[in-house]
Amino acid sequence: MRLNEVSFTGPPPIDGYGPGFFRIAGEVLHGPRLIGPEVNLEWDGVSAAQALALAGRVDLVLLGLGAEITAPPAELLEELEAAGLAVEFMATPPACRTYNVLLGEGRRIGAALLPVT
Repeated sequence: MRLNEVSFTGPPPIDGYGPGFFRIAGEVLHGPRLIGPEVNLEWDGVSAAQALALAGRVDLVLLGLGAEITAPPAELLEELEAAGLAVEFMATPPACRTYNVLLGEGRRIGAALLPVT
């Protein structure tokens, strides 16, 4: 098997995550996060207002909903989609992995992530 190292240009990848935190660009950040091109913010976890900072910067927002997949608030989805953001929701671990894969492919990707507990 041949392994190729992936280099990231632009937004940093998610290095890791754990109970209540994310490691992004080597920095441990606690609580929900909103990340994308030129965006790395603490997120309140339910409001679309902050997530709208990704509008026009990304083609897809991955919504990580914690350790288990749950249905996101309908209002959140409606506001993001009304702003022209495509949204995929899943549990946070696969959202982090998917974010890194798409980032490595050079895609315009963003993520709104609730930490695992």
